[in-house]
Order: sequence, then C-alpha cells, then structure tokens
Amino acid sequence: MQFNGKTVCVCDCEGSMPLAAGQIAKACDGEATDVATHLCRAQLGRFEETLKAIDGDVVVACTQEAPLFLETAEDLGFEGELTFTNIREKAGWSSEGDKATPKALALLAEATLPRPITGTVELESGGSVLVIGGDDKAWEAAETLAATLTVTLLLKPDGEFTPPTVSQFPVFSGTARSAAGHLGAFSVTVADVAAYTPSSRQSLKFEPASDGGEFEFDLILDLSGGAPLVTSPEKRDGYFNPEPGNPAAVMTALFELAGLTGTFEKPQYVAYDPDICAHARSGIVGCTKCIDACPAGAISPAGEEVAYDANICAGCGNCAGVCPTGAASYLLPSVDHLLTRLRTLGATYRDAGGTGPRLLVHDGDFGEDLISALARFGDGLPASVIPFAVNSVARTGLEFLLSAVAYGYSRISVLVPPEKLDELDSVNSNVDLANTILAGLGYEHTRLDVISERDPSTVGSQLADGADVGTIEAATYLSTGGKRSLISLALGHLHGQAPAPVDVLALTDGAPFGTVVVDVEGCTLCLSCVGACPAGALADNPEMPQLRFLEEACIQCGLCKATCPEKVISLEPRLDFTGEARNLRTIKEEPPFECVRCGKPFGTESTINSMVEKLKGHPMFSDEAALNRLRMCEDCRIIDMAEAGNDPMAEGVRPMPRTTDDYLREREEARRMAREAGDLPPED
Repeated sequence: MQFNGKTVCVCDCEGSMPLAAGQIAKACDGEATDVATHLCRAQLGRFEETLKAIDGDVVVACTQEAPLFLETAEDLGFEGELTFTNIREKAGWSSEGDKATPKALALLAEATLPRPITGTVELESGGSVLVIGGDDKAWEAAETLAATLTVTLLLKPDGEFTPPTVSQFPVFSGTARSAAGHLGAFSVTVADVAAYTPSSRQSLKFEPASDGGEFEFDLILDLSGGAPLVTSPEKRDGYFNPEPGNPAAVMTALFELAGLTGTFEKPQYVAYDPDICAHARSGIVGCTKCIDACPAGAISPAGEEVAYDANICAGCGNCAGVCPTGAASYLLPSVDHLLTRLRTLGATYRDAGGTGPRLLVHDGDFGEDLISALARFGDGLPASVIPFAVNSVARTGLEFLLSAVAYGYSRISVLVPPEKLDELDSVNSNVDLANTILAGLGYEHTRLDVISERDPSTVGSQLADGADVGTIEAATYLSTGGKRSLISLALGHLHGQAPAPVDVLALTDGAPFGTVVVDVEGCTLCLSCVGACPAGALADNPEMPQLRFLEEACIQCGLCKATCPEKVISLEPRLDFTGEARNLRTIKEEPPFECVRCGKPFGTESTINSMVEKLKGHPMFSDEAALNRLRMCEDCRIIDMAEAGNDPMAEGVRPMPRTTDDYLREREEARRMAREAGDLPPED
C-alpha cells in the first residue's frame, strides 16, 4: 500500500488489534486484504515480495520485530530506507481499540515524514581512567579495568590496604575535590596527593603528601560514595559514580567503561544565536534563564553572550524551553520538524474521522516503556490520545504548547519521568504560562497539564479521566520562523477562536511578553535603552530625536530598565492582541536642540537642559559663559573658547632656542657688572 508516497506494511498482529482494514486500505490507496495478520512469521514472504517489487522507502507498522525485518532487508540487498512505527501499543492494544483506526493512520502518516538530519560532536578518548575509592572495591574495579584501560587509582587517605604483589597501575592517596570537562577531557582537582612507597610490607604506606593540583583523564569511575564531582552526573558522558554497595551498578559501569576508547559521536543538541541573546549588555546582566535551567553546567556567562559547551551538553532541552528569544534552539530535531509532525498527526486524525484529539508528549525511554506497559497490562491509551515522542520533554517550549492548541488538540499532557526533576521546573513554567494565557482568552484552564507518575495505571486513569474541553478550528499555518514568530502565529489564531477574547491580558512577573512604561517627563532621550535592548523592541529614529517601541518584540528582560541613567523605565508584563503590539509606537519625541551660536541642530532639549542643570556650580562651568558653551555644537564650543582666550589648544609665545653664544654673552655681561661693583679686579 502507498501512503504519502511511501510503501507501508500494516499488520493487525494476529488479529489482536481491531483495526478497520477497509478504512486503512482506503486511506493508503490499497485493498483491505493488504493488511496482514502475521507479517513477521507466516506472511514474511509478503514482506520480502514487497521489498523486491519497489525501489523506494518502506514503513513497517511494527517495532517489536524490527530486527527481523532489517535482517530480511539486508539479506535481500534492499537499498531503500526502512523505518518503523508502533500502532499496536499506541493505538490498537487498547480498550478503545475499535475506535483507534484514525490514530493508527495518523501514526502512519507521521512515519512517512522525512527524517531530520542533525549535526554531531566528536569526542576522543584515549582510555585513561581515574578510579576513586576508599576500600577494596575500588582496587578490584581498577584491576578489572586495567586489562583494557590505562588506570590510575586514587585512594582516600587513612585507608587500610594490602600492598600489591605486582604493581599494575599508579596508586596515590588524596582527596578529589572537583572535576570539570567531559568524556576524553576531564580535569580533576586533587588535594594532598601522595604516591605509595614500593617498600610497603604489611599495609600500604604513602610518601608525604604534596599540595596537589589538577590532573587530566579521559574517564572517571567514582566509587567514593560521596557527593558527585560534577553536576548531574547521570548526564555527564564519561563520568560514572555508581553506589559502591550495589554490585550490579558497579559491574554495569565497568562494562561501559571498558568500551570507551576511541572516537565517539554525540548529537549536537543546541544551536545558539548570540545576536538575539538577552544575557547582558555593557556589563549589565539581563536574562540568565538558560544558565539557571541547565542541570549539566554546560552553559556559562561569556561577556554579553553565553558559552555553550556542546561536549558537556546532555540534550535535556531546558535552555531551549525557557529561552525567551529563541537564541537557544533545540536541534534534535528542530522545532519546525516538531510542528510539522503535530500538524500532520492532527490533520490525518481528523480526516480519518477522529474527533477531539489529545496529545501525550513523552520521551523515548520512560514514556515508551510506560505506554507499552499500559497497553500490555492495562486498558491502553484512549483512542483520542495521540502519543508524541520527543528526545526530551523539557524542550517543549511555549511555542510548541501554544501551537499544539492552535493545531486543534483539545488537551496536551506532558509526561515527565519522576527521576528527572531537573526537567520539571521548565516544563511546569511553560505549561503554567500557557494555561494562564488560555484561561484569559476563555479556554479551559486545564487544557494543558503535567503528569509525573511511574505507575502505568495511574497515568492511564489521568488520561482516561480527562474531560473533553472542546476543540477549535485547527490552524493551517506552516511552521516557519523563529520562536517569537511561531508564538505570535499561535496567539493570533487562538485569539481569533477564543470564547472570550480580550484586547489586553495581564500576566505575572517573569512572563516574556509585555510593554515598557516610561516616565516621559524624566526621559532625556539619551537612547541608552535602545542600545541595551537585545530584541530590537526599543528603537530610535535617525531623522529626529525619538524613542519608539515594538511591544511584540519585547521579552521583558529588564536590560532597558537597568541601563536607564534616569531610572524612568518600568516593565509591565502583558499580552496585547491589538494591532498596536505589532506596530512601532512613539514613546517620546522632541525637536532637536539648536546650537545657540550657529543654529545647528544637535542633541535633544531634554538632554542639553539636564546636562546644564547637573553641571551648574561645577568649577569648570563656574560662569555663565562657560555654562552656555554646553548649549553649543562641538564646533562652536571650540571657537567660543578660543575667542574668550581660553583656547585649550593655545600654547602662548614660544620661547626662542638658546645657543652657546647666548651663554657666552651672558657670562661676559656678568663679569663686567662684577668689575664695576668692585667684586672683581679690573682687566689688565
């Protein structure tokens, strides 16, 4: 069967899924008999014939037997792309399986979309590993790793150890204070380092301790049982800190460490655009949301920008989820691919007769396992709940959530693994803000929610108990543009469909939307706020002294407020749905100040008058003439000072150079005067 230009193979898994074969065949341009019942066993020949007959890509609606299908394709020399989608646990295996055909078709349509291409980061490991511990378990682990890696053992001071018969690796005593870096490039700070003495007899003895320092290793096995040396150790490639008392965890770490030699690739999770970053301007810090949200410590301040260490980044997506401008964008995949999936799933579901689609956002590990358990041992997912897998749920920013509602999903639930509490704050903040906006427009406040449960039955109950809050006409706009553009498109559609639309919606502090309130009487139009604004929300006018503002671009970072020398700017978080928010509006304007000497326009009246007022009484401007020069342009100011005899460039009369004749003449004159006074005898 053909679906969206690709060949699809659908199986009802021995009749365990009550799929509407006729409806699937009609949507896929095929016959009802094309839906197999035992494609992985009795009907495997049908799959082989399909691969032999086509020259394109194939989508198989089964993930459980993917290894078998891949092996079969390899044996046949199939050169196309073979992809898989799970319509069994996610659709057919459900107490509402007889209603799940629209969802199954939506999942098939999603699987036919082109796969996104993402960049990679290379990590090099030479196999040097630091083993840290305080008992024999660390020594045993070091001996195990020594067969494949270059081991250095760091033991806690004051421990009792039996000296080795054969010294297989360097052994030191010391205290590891901290570690920085990543797989292939760790730097470990160690205090009180001491090497063991080869003459140790009954117990291991050490030389006098040195101050220590920083040491470099490719890998770290921390069996100290204390606090991790790095933040979020589970996210740091190359760093392992299993519980020393858990043999299974220690053996798993040893097994993984043994293979970490060579060159490795990891995805480049985040792209960073410093041009729209709101971190800082002129030494004043504005936005630190990405730095605060990063659990792995991969983001750090770097002047007016921030620095992303792609080698440390673990791909949680917190930074992209909380970034107000889109300076940090997630690449695995990009948001436009996510929104294309959203639009395709919803449109296919509705075209197949489905109503009230709901979205369950989940990750590929915890979420997939929970959905599988719910399908195998419970009632499965409701027919209207469409699962949506992402690499990390924390990357679901406001643009994604609002777009999902705009694309017609009646509820959006985000499934957060309970152990990933560091991803919960960013998800909750985005969900809360989206709910605030929707409630302000008359939508149900519970349209979006967060589920953080491990028990499949509890999750199933929460999904089944969700009331249908109604749907809106789905948006059709394409997912193009940056984060703010996508949010603007979604908000425009939601406002147009809103049960109770408002022109202006007040928001709480910290929201990335709003206006600036300027005390125009105190504003001198110095325009320092324009230079500080990272989003281009504040602008000047090259033709005349003018301060203008574009509310749609404002992210409420506060840099303008912090930069303003007159302290006349305050922030007002809100959403303005009128056309005013999309147009530049003038906050203050003045005619240019004219030079009191030549009439040339320069500066603004507010700036000049403020400067004159502040400098009154200053020693350099003690008289009215000096003070009046502040009202002159740069040329007239110099001319006036020169005319008044105060030319700063004037040097006075230049003295004549003195010569030897001058000195001789002066000496003779002094002698003559001395003779006349009787101080010297007369000349002969």
